[in-house]
Amino acid sequence: MPDYRRLSVVIPVFNERNTVGEAIRRVREAPLPIDREIIVIDDGSDDGTRDILNRLRDSTVRVISYPNNRGKGAAVRRGIEEAKGDVIVVHDADLEYDPRDLGKLLRPLLEGQARVVYGSRFTGERRNMFFWHWVGNRFLSLVTNVLYNTTLSDMETCYKMFDAELLRSLRLTANRFEFEPEVTAKVLRLGERIWEVPITYAGRELHEGKKITWRDGIPALKVLVTIRLQPLSSITR
Repeated sequence: MPDYRRLSVVIPVFNERNTVGEAIRRVREAPLPIDREIIVIDDGSDDGTRDILNRLRDSTVRVISYPNNRGKGAAVRRGIEEAKGDVIVVHDADLEYDPRDLGKLLRPLLEGQARVVYGSRFTGERRNMFFWHWVGNRFLSLVTNVLYNTTLSDMETCYKMFDAELLRSLRLTANRFEFEPEVTAKVLRLGERIWEVPITYAGRELHEGKKITWRDGIPALKVLVTIRLQPLSSITR
């Protein structure tokens, strides 16, 4: 059985002053069977988020700030570099995801059933998305399944948990929202099977501050196809 001792929770943040404090509080209080660390990457926020984060720094919360916005993918990659845990998970700061589900994602890793676990928004309780967001998510998952011979229900989920050694072995380059298809495609190219667990989801929409749009689906599709055609030697460091 794997000897995992610490979970690193990587939280990329950009202009989330209304939710980031509560998001971090929930991550702190989530019941977990192993230790945790919280790494917050402030990606050039200019709405007061940085002031809130500075007040939240303590022995369990590390804050790294960029002067300018570089994109979610760049922020997550920096978080991966900083993580000291044996397991790494990405967690958004917008309260769409419930940290109480982290224990569910962790269980298959602790039991040696998988090295990659995704939380599926389509198999658990959820606040339903608008129709076209649902279509976009399901379409990208379908393309992933066709190209990589798998059966994922939710490729675009934020809740992606990895064995840290495996994740660090990947050659990741995405700077924006294409991080999701990039990391998924590269894991699948290595022959890893992704374990899915149902999670609760309270999705936001654009008028509530959601940042990803249908336009981000175009580069995601390109990434999925490109990585499928790349030589395997380009996938890892």
